[in-house]
Amino acid sequence: MRRTEVAVWTPEWAAKYAEAKEIMVGIFGRELIRIHHIGSTSVPCIGYAKPIIDILIEVRDIESVLSFNEAMQQEGFIPKGENGIVGRRYFTKGGDERTHHVHIFEAGHPSAATHLDFKAYMMEHPQDAAAYGQLKLRLAKQFPESVLQYQEGKQSMLESLVQKAAIWGAEQRQSGNI
Repeated sequence: MRRTEVAVWTPEWAAKYAEAKEIMVGIFGRELIRIHHIGSTSVPCIGYAKPIIDILIEVRDIESVLSFNEAMQQEGFIPKGENGIVGRRYFTKGGDERTHHVHIFEAGHPSAATHLDFKAYMMEHPQDAAAYGQLKLRLAKQFPESVLQYQEGKQSMLESLVQKAAIWGAEQRQSGNI
């Protein structure tokens, strides 16, 4: 059974991402276009996160990802298919003691932009990031035995932040800042 654990942000998460990045680059090779550390573990000003490293990979052809499933499994990453997001390939590592989520999209997929805008927005808006971190901490204490209730509890704020990030990201692209 998965528990809701939220930890204080640590630079160790960047090191864990770097290790996983090396593995992913080795597996996907020329198919990989870009790789990013995303999610709360990638944003120090959030302050708190579930200690799960989220990785976003952009590939040339999403259909090719199936051919890498065996190599991913050899590294402990379990393929989950689209897992609710059309055009995504999703992998988890660690079972109930989850350590990594890998989200793979074909370059240009709108969900990739959503993740990247969210991270950039949070980095540029530390007050929003800190408020989100405090909510995560409060919900983890309230629902330590229910990842679902934890996720449901932060959904409204997360949706609001994603909307803000999308508008901000579009403005930044339009002005040539990103």
